Amino acid sequence: MNARRGPPDPLASVVLGCLVVACLGAFFLTQRLKHTPTAVQRFELTPVFSPYPGSRSEQEAISFKLKQADTVTVTVIDSEGDVVATLVRDRPLPRYKQFSLRWNGRRGTARRYAIAHTPSGRAVLVALPGGPLAKPGDYRVEIRLHDQNRTIRSPRSFALEAR
Repeated sequence: MNARRGPPDPLASVVLGCLVVACLGAFFLTQRLKHTPTAVQRFELTPVFSPYPGSRSEQEAISFKLKQADTVTVTVIDSEGDVVATLVRDRPLPRYKQFSLRWNGRRGTARRYAIAHTPSGRAVLVALPGGPLAKPGDYRVEIRLHDQNRTIRSPRSFALEAR
């Protein structure tokens, strides 16, 4: 059996050419994204804390810096994605300056704040929501960047443990 091939279909050639160009474009875009700094950098959390007196870590330590200056709202969300506590609302932050705050494990919106200092002398904002203690479980931090109109969740969760 001798099958004779005709000239290639022009539509198939165009489609194949488009696919090759799209693949190359996706490759170069992916390489660029891998090397672009994220909007929220150096996200640090205490992996486990317990808000009860006498615990080793009575407050959740949260720390991050922004790639560019922005106005932020920082909330704590539970494993369902529901807001448990609002730690700061509409706070302007400069770029590339580490911002540190603490959560006392209580629900609600912080209306009072205290300033604490780390052993190295860095100032830390202590948010003091006054509601009941949140239930033991896994939580994440969510940062709303108002000027960029985007929300970033912490890459890792942290645990609030009972006594």
